[in-house]
Amino acid sequence: MSGHRWAAGAAAGAAAVVLTVTGGTLAQADDDIDTLPAEEITERARDALVDARSLHLSARGSVDGTGEDISIDLTLDREGNCAGGVDMGDDGSVEIVKRGDDVWLKPDAAFWNTHVPIGGSTFDAILDGRYMKTSADDTRLLEVTGVCDLDTFRELLTDNAGTPDADGLTKGARTEVNGGPAVPVTRAEGGERLTVYVAAEGTPYPVRITVRGGGEGTVDFSGFDRPVPTATPPADETVDITALLGRSLSPV
Repeated sequence: MSGHRWAAGAAAGAAAVVLTVTGGTLAQADDDIDTLPAEEITERARDALVDARSLHLSARGSVDGTGEDISIDLTLDREGNCAGGVDMGDDGSVEIVKRGDDVWLKPDAAFWNTHVPIGGSTFDAILDGRYMKTSADDTRLLEVTGVCDLDTFRELLTDNAGTPDADGLTKGARTEVNGGPAVPVTRAEGGERLTVYVAAEGTPYPVRITVRGGGEGTVDFSGFDRPVPTATPPADETVDITALLGRSLSPV
């Protein structure tokens, strides 16, 4: 599983906590959210996440709990714009900028060697440290560009959300996540333990999701409704390779 798919997969698995209750109320500010039952806390967190127009996602973890950690750092919105990157350790890293119909990618040499073993070194030489620019609707890049769309991410969460009995949810004591108060709600099933931390002040956004057992990871959410940076790579740092993309090129 590639890095960006791991981030979505980890969050989708934990969505069984965030999206466990059907129906719901409109997300609202409630500084006493830790006095509510666990199922109502997740209900409000679900609504807040679904209503977000944009957010910043930071994730770190391993696919099976034993491999090398992967890290993802992305700001994305419902219009499909995004900026950030994926670091897969020895398997390489790639910077991503998507704006409108265009996407810029800057894979490092390790990424090309690992994911495009046939011809990747040629593209690496052509780019020479610059971004590759191409059309965002290129079908060979859908796994990359798809993660840039917040609507796609929200659909993934919804499609993968479980519907466990609310009695299986456990509310913890108020704690602190990234400098702000939050209330943890946990669901344990089999060998997997999923915890969502919900902001205890202001809008009850889910600010962190942890997955333990099997795949191990942490996904932090922040910057809700803040716009994605509009800057795109300058022309002198870009190579438009639309015409050069061969059938063998398949970034992951």
